[in-house]
Amino acid sequence: MKDNFMNNIQYAQTAGGDGGNKITEAIILAGGLGTRLRSIVSDLPKCMAPVNGKPFLTYVIEHLRQQSIEKFILSLGFKHGIMVKYFDSLKSQLKTQNSKLKTENSPLTIQYSIEEEPLGTGGAIKLACSMSTENNVLVANGDTLFKIDVMKLTTLHHERNAYCTLSLKPMKNFDRYGIVELNKDYSVKNFKEKDYLEKFYMQRRMYGVVQDEYFIDIGIPEDYERAQSELATGNKR
Repeated sequence: MKDNFMNNIQYAQTAGGDGGNKITEAIILAGGLGTRLRSIVSDLPKCMAPVNGKPFLTYVIEHLRQQSIEKFILSLGFKHGIMVKYFDSLKSQLKTQNSKLKTENSPLTIQYSIEEEPLGTGGAIKLACSMSTENNVLVANGDTLFKIDVMKLTTLHHERNAYCTLSLKPMKNFDRYGIVELNKDYSVKNFKEKDYLEKFYMQRRMYGVVQDEYFIDIGIPEDYERAQSELATGNKR
């Protein structure tokens, strides 16, 4: 394939354990400092920045729950106590609500992988993977909502017996992101972005799934403001 695609760092990766083909666990990278957003949100982790009255990260979790993800491992660093307090409270509220309504909705299962010192993206993923109990795990950024079809990602991941399968978003004018080039069989031909993946694609079976779905990254003020309108109640995204 001659096209280049932006890599969102949302992917399936073999993590260890005894799980089957279905991916039910997700690691969400939520430990960044968010320096580019500090002028607007100075006292919160970036993915906790409020969007229409609730943390941006909740939009990410809500989408992945709709995609049959049952367990979330939040990889935390900067001001992690704020996130632990919020999500512990949210879990408690949902449990009480389900009890009152006498429903059997799936509980919100969240665990916390906390960096005592900055480990970098690769180190954070490795630490969080130690908490996974399934054979494969989805990895996503907490400051990015990319509405992928997890089943499409999972299907190729297992068909190719891949070590890592990336969800890729076709974009124009994406200087903030790296580039992934695919071969005709969807294996990664060229990788120019994250050094912790780039150094492995020649040694491991790595593939990409192109999904032209809704995408927003709140890493800069302009896109954070855009999220307020695009994710407003009633907007279909």
